Amino acid sequence: VQLQASGGGLVQAGGSLRLSCAASGSISNIFYMAWHRQAPGKERDLVARITSGNRTNYADSVKGRFTISRDNPKNTVYLQMNSLKPEDTAVYYCNGLLQPSGSGVSRSYWGQGTQVTVSS
Repeated sequence: VQLQASGGGLVQAGGSLRLSCAASGSISNIFYMAWHRQAPGKERDLVARITSGNRTNYADSVKGRFTISRDNPKNTVYLQMNSLKPEDTAVYYCNGLLQPSGSGVSRSYWGQGTQVTVSS
């Protein structure tokens, strides 16, 4: 099982980006998928999470600007980021609690980071 993130880049303040994260491999359950971010010199923080039942939660700093969604048949989660601010600059990581097929155990998986840079 792997998570593959894409969609980062450089954008001006006020602009938009959409991140994607696809889970590949033989998967029997995806309990939740999430996006975290880590700015230089700071800890990695949760940005948004979506459960298998489509319940969402967001960091206060992104509420009203970011939207997390998922495409279940594609095992893909998206993060639509609007009204971007310079303080959103960070490496964004996707994360999921997944159960591989044939395994009775779920575990947390992480994708590689994707850089988001917002210029002022």
